[in-house]
Parts: sequence; structure tokens; C-alpha cells
Amino acid sequence: MPYIKTTTSVKLSDEKKDSLKKKLGQAIALIPGKSEAWLMLSFEDGAYMSFKGDSSRDYAFADVSLFGSASDAAYERLTEAICEILSEELGIGLSDVYVKYEEACHWGWNGSNF
Repeated sequence: MPYIKTTTSVKLSDEKKDSLKKKLGQAIALIPGKSEAWLMLSFEDGAYMSFKGDSSRDYAFADVSLFGSASDAAYERLTEAICEILSEELGIGLSDVYVKYEEACHWGWNGSNF
């Protein structure tokens, strides 16, 4: 049950959203037991973002939530993939992307909890 919310200062076309959806769907498999089959995504584009006091460049923040936990190594691999995807697709520098992880022990779906 992973969820990735991506906030970016870049305005996304529908084609770009589809490309991000495909690539993030593949990347989530870097976390053992997670797959695109249960991945939910959302995109907040065109957001005002400032980093280190600078709002003149484009930035992105990926907020990753998942049911259960993963190893530090798995998170490291996913962070690398997410940063590369956002850099390639949106032209954002690797150093202008933050990725945050949140593990949940309670996750609801379809009227009940896992």
C-alpha cells in the first residue's frame, strides 16, 4: 500500500503525468513487497517552492508513505530512483529534490484495515 505525493514547481502536462506515473510505478518495486498494483499517486504541480532562500529554480518534494516498513538500503535505492526520475522528466537538479518516507502500521482500504 504505497502512496507517493509529488509536489513540484514545474507545471505538468497530462503526458508528463503519465510518464511519471509509469516510471514511479516501476520504481516502487525497489521496496520489497511493493508494486504498482497497489500504488496510489498524486501530483501537485505549479507550486510555489523555495529552497535555501531561493525560489528562482525548480524544485520537487516526494512524500512516500507505505504500509509496513523497509530497509535503509531499499529506501536508499528508491530515493536514488525518484531523484533521477524527477531530474530526467522535469529537468530538476538532483540536489533540488527532497524525498520523505513515512511508515504506517495502520492502513485502511475498502472499508477495513490491513
